[in-house]
Amino acid sequence: MKFKSIIKNGLTIFLPLILGGICSIFIQAKEYQSFNKPPLSPPGIVFPIVWSILYILMGVSFYLSKRKTNDDKISSTYYLGLAINLIWPFIFFNFNLYLLGAIWIVLIIMLLIKLMILYFKVNKVSTYLQIPYLLWLCFALYLNIGVFILN
Repeated sequence: MKFKSIIKNGLTIFLPLILGGICSIFIQAKEYQSFNKPPLSPPGIVFPIVWSILYILMGVSFYLSKRKTNDDKISSTYYLGLAINLIWPFIFFNFNLYLLGAIWIVLIIMLLIKLMILYFKVNKVSTYLQIPYLLWLCFALYLNIGVFILN
């Protein structure tokens, strides 16, 4: 029974990282270097490092909230936000729809804010762990808009 619990909790925490890794196999991000990029654009190697950290923080936040409640609103908002997040690279890199990509990030931000509010009612630490993700999404929006304007 304890082993099952460890596996379930581990999956809860690492699911975003696993899904992000799987999606990255199908994303055609090689052309990132050829984009005209806005100032403050980091080198390409920064993105997998930051996203790995953010995906783990997402999983930990969700795990901590699930230990306190089984609120379906939290679960549905979390999984919807995760799914929409995982679709963005395809919109941006595979389909080169930069304006739609920017709009998509705004949608992700709105869902994240909703999730943070839900987390706050149950487990404040879950909310605080999402602040780096929110900040990164705002930065990603800046980069996305910059690529849209410059390309």
